[in-house]
Amino acid sequence: MQDYVHLCVSIPPKLSVSDFMGYLKGKSALMIFDRHPNMGSKFNRSFWARGYYVATVGDASEEIIRAYIDQQSEASYQEDRTTK
Repeated sequence: MQDYVHLCVSIPPKLSVSDFMGYLKGKSALMIFDRHPNMGSKFNRSFWARGYYVATVGDASEEIIRAYIDQQSEASYQEDRTTK
């Protein structure tokens, strides 16, 4: 999607969600800046928004979650096509 990302991940119980998200957002931002240095200035290296939303799966299977993410991707694609 143009302005947000859906991920389906499994993390070990000993790792907190906030630690995982901090690591994921930090490392991915560094990788993006390495590959695309024009995306930020030397002093303003923020890439991701400060917040995030996390939900646990519970009774839903991984297939159901992946189908939901795919549906969101398709809906976002269709919306982008109609607004341009």
